[in-house]
This record gives sequence, C-alpha cells and structure tokens, in this order.
Amino acid sequence: MQTRKKYIFLTFLASWLLLFFFGGDQLRRFAFFSGRKAEARRNWPHWTDRSLLKNFADPEELQRDGDPSLLSPRERRAAWLSVYKSSRCRMESCFDFSRCNRNGFKVFTYPRERDQPISESYGKILASIERSRYYTPNPEEACLFILSIDTLDRDHLSAQYVRNVDEKIHGFPLWNGGRNHLIFNLYSGTWPNYTGDLGFDIGQAILAKASFDTESFRPGFDVSIPLFSKDHPQRGGERGWLSQDSVPPKKKYLLVFKGKRYLTGIGSGTRNALHHIHNGKDIISLTTCKHGKDWEKHKDTRCDKDNVDYEKFDYQELLHNSTFCIVPRGRRLGSFRFLEALQAACIPVLLSDGWELPFSEAIDWSKAAVVGSERLLLQIPSAVRCIHPERVLAFQQQTQFLWDAYFSSVDKIVHTTLEIIKDRLSPHRSRSRFLWNTLPGGLLVLPDFSTHPGDFPFYYLQHGSSPSEKFTAFIRVVSQGGSLSQPILRLIQAVSGSQYCAQILVLWSCEKPPPPSGKWPQTTVPLTIIQGRRKLSDRFFPYTAIQTDAVLSLDEHTSLSTSEVDFAFVVWRSFPERIVGFPALSHFWDPEQGRWGYTSKWTNELSIVLTAAAFYHRYYHSLFTEYLPAGLRELVDGLATCEDILMNVLVAAVTKLPPIKVTQRKQHKDTVPQQVKGTAGAAGSRRFSQRQDCLDQLVDWFGYMPLVSSQLRLDPVLFKDQVSVLRKKYPRLERP
Repeated sequence: MQTRKKYIFLTFLASWLLLFFFGGDQLRRFAFFSGRKAEARRNWPHWTDRSLLKNFADPEELQRDGDPSLLSPRERRAAWLSVYKSSRCRMESCFDFSRCNRNGFKVFTYPRERDQPISESYGKILASIERSRYYTPNPEEACLFILSIDTLDRDHLSAQYVRNVDEKIHGFPLWNGGRNHLIFNLYSGTWPNYTGDLGFDIGQAILAKASFDTESFRPGFDVSIPLFSKDHPQRGGERGWLSQDSVPPKKKYLLVFKGKRYLTGIGSGTRNALHHIHNGKDIISLTTCKHGKDWEKHKDTRCDKDNVDYEKFDYQELLHNSTFCIVPRGRRLGSFRFLEALQAACIPVLLSDGWELPFSEAIDWSKAAVVGSERLLLQIPSAVRCIHPERVLAFQQQTQFLWDAYFSSVDKIVHTTLEIIKDRLSPHRSRSRFLWNTLPGGLLVLPDFSTHPGDFPFYYLQHGSSPSEKFTAFIRVVSQGGSLSQPILRLIQAVSGSQYCAQILVLWSCEKPPPPSGKWPQTTVPLTIIQGRRKLSDRFFPYTAIQTDAVLSLDEHTSLSTSEVDFAFVVWRSFPERIVGFPALSHFWDPEQGRWGYTSKWTNELSIVLTAAAFYHRYYHSLFTEYLPAGLRELVDGLATCEDILMNVLVAAVTKLPPIKVTQRKQHKDTVPQQVKGTAGAAGSRRFSQRQDCLDQLVDWFGYMPLVSSQLRLDPVLFKDQVSVLRKKYPRLERP
C-alpha cells in the first residue's frame, strides 16, 4: 500500500514539473500572472510569434503620434475654453433674432481702416459680401456684422497676424460682446501644438473656421469652411475636370498622394506612415521631407530616397489619372488638397480624425468622400478596392456638383456660409438636405419661393411629376401712344385662342395710363392690366397674379399664331427647366477685340432665346429678382434690351443647359418702337452696341461665360413632309 502511494505521489509531481517547463513560460506572458499589471507600459503589442504577423511599421515610428509633448484632447479642450468663454452658445442664446425680423437678413461690413492692411483672401471675403444681395451700408438695418479686421491668419508667427485684436473690437460700439457677429478664420494656433487659439475672445460671435475640430465646433451655431489659398478665384472659378466621356470611372491609378512629410510634431504620425501603402503600381504614395529651414537637421534614413522618388511624378498628372486621392491632415486638420481633389473628380479619402467637414450641416459627404481613420491607414487600399464602379462614378459626379455649387470661388464659399446662417433664422422655411445635395444646389433654390422640391422646375423628373397644364401669357407694352396697336390686338387674340392659356397679363410700362376696359378685346380667358414702373427688369418681377408654372413672355410687337403657341408649350412641358422659344441668338468670342459678342444671323448654333417670345418657369422670376443683387438689376435697367440676355445667362448658370428653339413661321425681327422710327438705323446700332456691352459686363459679374451653345431645333412630327395635311397636328405652322 505504501509503495502504491509513493508511485501516485511521484506521478503527480512529475505532472506538475512537465506543466511548469512546457506551459509555465506561456503563462508568465499574461500581465495578471506576472504581478506587474499596474506597472506594465501601455505600448504597442509585442507579438508572441512575429513570424505569424508581418511588421508593416517600426513600433517606435508609430508611437511618435503619441508624443507626450503634444496636447491631449482634454488639454486642447481646456485651452479652447480659456479663450472662448461662450463655448455653449446656440442661436437661441447668443443671437438677436429681432434684428433680422425688422429688415430681413442684411449683412453689414465694418468700414476699413486706412492704417490696417488686410490680406488678399480677406479682401475677397469682404468683396463677396459687399456685392451680395444681402449687403447693406446701413448698420441700423443689419442682422449680421462682419469685422474689417483681418482674422484669417491667427498664427502669431505669421507676417499677417494682427495684434491687439481684443482692444480693437471692444472699442467698436456695434460689437456688443460679439452678438450677431460672424468671424472668418483659416489658420489658428502656432507651432508646435496648433490649437484653436485665435488670440482674442470672440465672445458670442459665430465662427466660420477652417480645420474645425469636432470637439470645439458648436453645432447649429458655428460654420466649418474649407481651407482655400490666396489664389482661389473671387468669382466664377474653373470647372471641374470630369468630362462626359470619363467612362469607365476607374483610371490609371487607384489611390495617390504626393505631399510633405513632417518629421516631428503634430501631424507627423499620419504622413510618416503613408509610405507603407505605396506599391509603385496602382497605389502611389510619395512624400518629401525637403521643406522648412531645418529639415536636414531632423531628416531620417528615408528622406534621401523619398526625395528622389518624389520628383519622379507630377502632382497634376496624378490628380488627373487617379480614382481616389488621399487627403491626410497637415499641421492642422484641413489642407488645400481637399479642394484640389474635389475639382479633379479624384474622390477624397480623408485621414484627419476629428475634422468637422466643411458645411457638414448642409452637405452629405458620404456621397462624395471616403472618411477613413488615421489609425487604420493600412486598411484603406482594400477598402477602396471594394467600392463598386457604379458607386465610384456616383462619387465622382457628386464631387463635381459640390465643387461647382459651393467651393469653386470665394463668392460661393462666403454665400454658402451666409445661406446656412439664414436658414437657421427660419427653420420652417429652410432648405432640406435634399435641396443642398442635388442639382442645382442650395444657393440657387430659394426657400422664400418654396421648400417643396415639386415646386421647382429641376425636380419634376426625379419626383415623377409634371408642370401644370396651363400657362400665363405675360405681354409687356412700352409704346408711348397710349392706345392699342393692331399688332398687340392680334397677339392677344392669337394667345387667348390657345387651349392651354389660363390668363393674360399685360404689363403697362407707358407714361400714359392704359385704355379703359372697354377698349381691350374680348377674350375667352381673364385679361389683367398691371401698372409697371417703366423699368426693364419689371418684366421678370414675381407678380402674385402669375399662378401657373409656365410663363409665356411676349413683347407687344411679337407676331405668333395659336398653333405656334400650342406647339411651343407642349415642348416646354418636356423641358420645364429651360427657356423654350422662337427668336434665337448665338454668342461668340471675338479675339480681335478681346470681348464677347453675339449675332442674330441664322446659323447652326444658338445659345440665347429672346424673351420677346419664350416660355420658361415662373420660378425664374423669383430667382431674377431675389437672387441677383440690386446692382446687377440696375445695370440691366440702364442698358436697353439687356434683360433678356441676363435671363438667358441666369438660366444657363443654373441648369448648365442651352435653351431650345422651336419652329416659327416667320423669322423674328427686332421691331423698332414707334417713338424711334425716324432714327431706326441709329437706334438699332445703339441697341446692338448696348447688348454687346451687356454681355461683357454679365460675364465679368459671373466670372465666366455661363451660356451653352446648342445645334438643336424642335419641329412637329411630319413638319414640311409631303404627306396629307390631315395627318399633321400643326398644319398652320407651314403656312407663310
């Protein structure tokens, strides 16, 4: 029995010894087994078997992002609160709505001080506001105030840094603690931490800032704007690079980056790791550390090779030939390459954790950009490879829309900022995200007209609806005789005979009062006289009497038949967002004179349909009167026959489409009014010259030529075919 117990004991002891030698080494690897859990370093993992997991980066390199010299998020937040005392501001608590209720949304810019220079970029911002429809020179009418002090660059190491801002703004009688003020900023903080410190207390002011941190951003109060360079155009801007034949959507390179690599400090961690995804084939990731004064002092073993590879590729060529573009953070969260990628239709892949994206309150960036994580850089290549080609094309198209609608010029960036703030004042009349993220964009969709997409001419097809089946004829009368001429009587009879005519409105713009009702012809539809102000822009005023979607704009000397009116209206109902009419012009560039011109000769191209006989949607009356600034309408009132060109330019700028010409029995002629018959030649020459000047000035205001040329004319089926007249729907169109 004793012997048996000895064997059992020896067996048990041997088992413990085996367990200790073969399993104890593994058990000691667990922190709870070592007794040193509290003292264990929070470090990158040391894998038990390095052969099972390949090292993509040196752990020391990856730990640079956790440099203890950099501020933690909590410390950054504390620094922000120390400067921005009103960090909990909301529109309801820090904005005086009563100022906007009195005179509407008006913006006042402080007078500029002679001894206070401003940067080129801030000068563009102020110019954009002062040429907008919201500007007022009277501070008593203002709802929003803009400082004349340049606050764009708040890096105290910069030559454009303005000192003693606190003292200056507190001396302004309108400051009122920053209430109802809007402050623009592109650069904040300085080396090495680049915090959000602006160097002065903004009080209760709204902050429109680039590189906004989500921790500091006040939702519903602040506005995140893009970082743009001093060379960004004031207005107009270049078109996007995506062309109609860019199919298939995938290009030579899948993913590219070419830019600076920071060797130390904030932002260095992400850019230092970018070389790991470079494969030299469809993924090109190039960095250079050759920048700054003392780069050689900090350069590492990769610098020389990186600098050589960096020069092998052209940045613009990479943008043109890549499907995705990496947009990593720089020293600050935003970078110039964000707008560069949008313009190039290179889908941005964002690597900037905590960045409040530009205009995120209105723009749905999930349709135009890939938002990645700095910590998951190595997953980016496989993630973008999984995106279906159809979605890639949708992404590219959305980048072009957003670029053109909101980012291609300083004007659009500033106006988008103002429109977002204006929408907050009347939430019940604000634009939906659908309107902001769908052509033609939020800037061109006026919520004062409607907030329902079905009321605009752009969304009928998307919603499966159609415009109303009737139109309003709008006839402008300017003859000074005070009596009704035969041409206008015939025109009223022809228009009223249309089965689609709902009413006739006559805009009486004469010195003498209109004839009494008994003198007007009897019609089957209501006829209403509107007393005008004798301004050319009056014909595009949004009169409440116009209730139909379609407006037929006519001059008193226009000659049309009922068949022509019926056919043109049927065509317009298929293209409700365009101008559809009869007399057409075409524009051209005159290289000898260095200016734009137009011709009324019959050619194979057209880009303007005169509103002397044309259909369009009534929304364009609201857009003409409320969207265009007063100065532009005054220009039109001062130049004869300029209002119809402005309407064509406006519609083309909105739709990016040409007008449509339809069949007409007789060639349209510019009829000379009776009061200038004796000097018809001189008047015609003067009108032609004024139209040329008008076109040039409109192009200067828009910043580009919006008109689009077309070679399309629409005729009825069987038009002038040798078939029976009974088979033709509009046989009278062929009669002389």
